[in-house]
Amino acid sequence: MTRNASIISIEPAAPDSPEAAACLNAYFTELATRFEGGFDPEAGAASPDTAMAPPAGAFLIAWLDGRAVGCGGVKLLEPGIGEIKRMWIAPDVRGIGLSRHLLGAIEDAARDLGFITVRLDTNRTLIEARALYAKTGYVEITRYNDNPYADHFFEKTL
Repeated sequence: MTRNASIISIEPAAPDSPEAAACLNAYFTELATRFEGGFDPEAGAASPDTAMAPPAGAFLIAWLDGRAVGCGGVKLLEPGIGEIKRMWIAPDVRGIGLSRHLLGAIEDAARDLGFITVRLDTNRTLIEARALYAKTGYVEITRYNDNPYADHFFEKTL
């Protein structure tokens, strides 16, 4: 995938690395402005982001020309089922297909971890995310967690 000869890559990273922290901080800041009532990352986290580290999880960073512009990960939810969390793309690089590419890489990581199914949740204000999930084969399911910010829940068989 290129954007005017730009170099895009998606690489595994530690969820507590400086690059991950920068992406996650930008993501949380955006959510705080988009969600009614703001956003507290601790309120919606049933487990720490380190749950997306090997051997039971994976965290990926999307790079564009050497700049970290996105992230996302997968963690063990229950045997055979992974949960995709913290998927975000920087606003200034949206619209070039990077989110679909990142989601595919996260799904590949989930397969490599032995997950048969992945689930995720999202907020009603994240219309773009809901559209992406629908276009990539996710089906809406009933609530599966107690995330106070989640209004929509999705699942996909890998």
